[in-house]
Formats: sequence, C-alpha cells, structure tokens
Amino acid sequence: MKNITQEEWRELLSNDDDAVIIDSRTPNEWRAGVFENSLLMNINDPQSFMDDVNKLDKEKNYYVYCRSGIRSIQACQVLESVGIKTTYNLLGGILIWNGKTVIP
Repeated sequence: MKNITQEEWRELLSNDDDAVIIDSRTPNEWRAGVFENSLLMNINDPQSFMDDVNKLDKEKNYYVYCRSGIRSIQACQVLESVGIKTTYNLLGGILIWNGKTVIP
C-alpha cells in the first residue's frame, strides 16, 4: 500500500487504465457524496466486504478512500492479504478533499 495525497491521487488516476476506485465507507456515508465510478465496499460489514474483495481482479490497481483515511488503510491491507499487489490509500480521506470530483 502506498499512502498518497490528493495531488498524487489525481495524477495517478489520470494515467491509469487499470484503476479501480473503492469507497470503504458505509452506505449512509456513500449517500453524502462519492468519487465518480467508485465501488462501495463497506469495510464495517466484514462478510460483505470479503465477498466483494474475492470478486476483484488482482491485476488491477486499487485506489481506496474513506471518510478520514483510517478505514481505507484497513481495506488496503485486506486487499493485499488476498494477493492484490497495487493499492493506494487517500491520505485524509474524503474529509479533506477539495476537488470537484465528488458527486452528491
């Protein structure tokens, strides 16, 4: 897992054809706003999260965020534990995001 800033997030995503964005928050948080094309994979629901993780393509690159950057660290660790090699954690999560890509 690599912890990345907002600027790195934007730059890496813009050049990554194998990118998958994962939102590790709850469905209620999801409704408050999300990054476009992100997958909701609630880390607080371990069984559902693992079911979703096991369906992922291990060759893709996973960009993971949550509210503050803590749950997304856990999510990246789980992804790596099943053999996914490339994970990125958004430092500070969506709380500090100041871009215009969050869709309410």
